[in-house]
Amino acid sequence: MRIARFAAAGQDPAYGIIELAVDGGEHPDTIAAITGDPLAGVPVNYTGARFDLAEVRLLAPVIPRSKIIGVGRNYADHAAELGNEVPESPLLFLKPNTSVIGPNEPIVRPEGCEDLHHEGELAVVIGRFCKQVPLERVPEVIFGYTIANDVTARDWQVEQWTRAKGADTFCPLGPWINTHLTLAEAGHLGIETRVGDELRQQGNTSQLVRGIAELVVHISATMTLLPGDVILTGTPAGVGPMADGDVVTVEIDGLGSLSNPVVKA
Repeated sequence: MRIARFAAAGQDPAYGIIELAVDGGEHPDTIAAITGDPLAGVPVNYTGARFDLAEVRLLAPVIPRSKIIGVGRNYADHAAELGNEVPESPLLFLKPNTSVIGPNEPIVRPEGCEDLHHEGELAVVIGRFCKQVPLERVPEVIFGYTIANDVTARDWQVEQWTRAKGADTFCPLGPWINTHLTLAEAGHLGIETRVGDELRQQGNTSQLVRGIAELVVHISATMTLLPGDVILTGTPAGVGPMADGDVVTVEIDGLGSLSNPVVKA
């Protein structure tokens, strides 16, 4: 199932279920509106309204109620390209929910940032309150998966990771949450990042130093995870600069693609 947040003309943002042409269903390339928030832990129902995807604006599929947890240097080739070793334990950082934007919304390069980088990543969306999750129960706490761009002010990162990672618009998410992937399937997805037509990053989630389940276990050992929290699992090699006017696209097998233009503040 693909769950998205969207805005139709003259209506408030809502959640919906997406049906694509490749699914072979009766309503190709449409979104069916549902009641409420599927991450709120209450039953949702179809409203009966259905829209063509071309006629709505897709929004960030989740606005974390609590936090976005990033994982640094979780691909060995990315750590190497930065001249670093893979850390002995997962290198964690936080991004505020004010950094989240959706598909096609602009990434704003803030004043004073001279080296703005893209980092295409698989994002894990948590579906329930959990703490100290045992390895065998990790699938129970994952709601689904989406695409992220962990935008980074590389020149600021030398001294201040929070500032470098947490500026407004620095966490594009989308285009939807895929809820039907198994943990094993999510661990073998191709990922690519392009700036314009130039291929910058190409990897596979099977190359993660620490896999999805291990990350959930490690993170939940020290902090409670809430429904809607997002874990950014790390980025493969090929990170690089984005200039004003660029359009950056992250594509992950089975999850679609996430594109955002870059603009100056």
